[in-house]
Amino acid sequence: MKNSIRTRLIIVLMAFIVILVMLTIVMNLTLFDKYYAKEKKTSLINMFGEVNKICKSFEESGVSSPDELYFSLDKLEANNGVTLYLFSLKTDGIWNYYDFAYPDVDAGSIAFKMIKTQLDDYVNSYFGWGELPSNYVKLESNRMYNMYKVYDDRIGSNYMELFGKIDDSMYVYLRANYQNMKESVEISNKFISYIGIVFLVIGAIIMFFFGRSFTKPILKLAEIADRMTRLDFDAKYDVTSDDEIGKLGNSMNMLSEKLESTVSELKSANNELQNDIEHKMQIDEMRQEFLSNVSHELKTPIALIQGYAEGLQDDIIDNPEDRRFYCDVILDEAGKMNRMVKRLLDLNQLEFGTEKTSMERFDIVEVIKSVVASADILLKQKNVTLQMYEPAPVFVWAEEYLVEEVLTNYLSNALNHLKEPNVIRIYTKKQGDLVRIGIFNTGDNIPEAELDKIWEKFYKVDKARTREYGGNGIGLSIVKAIMKSFNREYGVKNCEDGVEFWFELDLH
Repeated sequence: MKNSIRTRLIIVLMAFIVILVMLTIVMNLTLFDKYYAKEKKTSLINMFGEVNKICKSFEESGVSSPDELYFSLDKLEANNGVTLYLFSLKTDGIWNYYDFAYPDVDAGSIAFKMIKTQLDDYVNSYFGWGELPSNYVKLESNRMYNMYKVYDDRIGSNYMELFGKIDDSMYVYLRANYQNMKESVEISNKFISYIGIVFLVIGAIIMFFFGRSFTKPILKLAEIADRMTRLDFDAKYDVTSDDEIGKLGNSMNMLSEKLESTVSELKSANNELQNDIEHKMQIDEMRQEFLSNVSHELKTPIALIQGYAEGLQDDIIDNPEDRRFYCDVILDEAGKMNRMVKRLLDLNQLEFGTEKTSMERFDIVEVIKSVVASADILLKQKNVTLQMYEPAPVFVWAEEYLVEEVLTNYLSNALNHLKEPNVIRIYTKKQGDLVRIGIFNTGDNIPEAELDKIWEKFYKVDKARTREYGGNGIGLSIVKAIMKSFNREYGVKNCEDGVEFWFELDLH
């Protein structure tokens, strides 16, 4: 990638190497000359010191043969690449030269005579007996030696020369070629250029692989961050180092956990808020439905009570028997209204959970018998054939009063919808940790489309028949609310010759 860190690292490294090579070449061209001259001067001065030390050591040893001295000086000359001449001034004023640079050159040869002539001029000028040529540039001078930079017109080369005094009769002449410095600089620059190219290639390869290992964890962190933006907090960075990347990975993991926890809390809070909103909407709907249904249900009895009361008030009935009938109707409708209001209040408490359910252990068989005994007169009035099995006691966990209410509503519903042959069957059946209680009555089946609706408040399958027995469609709604408070199942099913309502309770 063009803008990746690895690419930029490679470019920066290559640029650094190129700049370093170019700076080295520029410094070679501008500073190496002075540095080389300084080092040459130091080398000649050090060599002068070595010659002085060797000569004095020879004098102190008292050895008469000069071969050992010549050998030491010849070795020093060869190892340092410097031409060395040792000479002395005889009593007759003639210079005596000892050539160590050209031991095979005949002292009477033309080459030696040229060197001797040059040395004579140099030595004479040193003693003030002559003037140095114009091509001599003094570099350094003291009581022990003089140093010059010399351009030799004959061969077109630069030299450094040192003329120094060993003692009162012994002198030394040192000469070093200075011209090959430029060639050395050129060779050095070429070598540095080649090395720079090699370093560029090697550095690019190293940075390619090193940059990959460096950017790989960064890309991994970027992937984790991208997944976090999509609320995916399962991805975690595997921290294997204690460097900056490792610390960043730890921070990303901590951030992921914190975000996951925060998002989870937000989701929970949002769900609670949503539930509260839905609950409020349900309450509003139930309130509106309640008012609408109550208004509808109370409208008829109120109208009847008002009509019959007005008749009594206006004395339109003179017959005591008719007057008694009017009063019976008013009392009957008022009783219905009273019962309906009480049942609505009970249902309201169950649905809104204003009263907590109290769990207790009791015998469901005894409760069934008690409910049947309470309805004995009604059973006899309708010539009901009651089929009830009386097993051993079955103990369950629930609130006995509410269970009795469920049984009463189921039995009342069975009586109201009973048809020939007028059979009501009540049973209990254990199913694992539960017991199912069922109440069956012979009669018409409930239409399949109506089976789920009969549990709604004020819903009536057959409105004419319901009105006939004074029902108001609240009983089964109360059953639904009670069973929800127990967190247990309830229901209805059509049988071949009737309908069966059932509910379940805990045995343990």
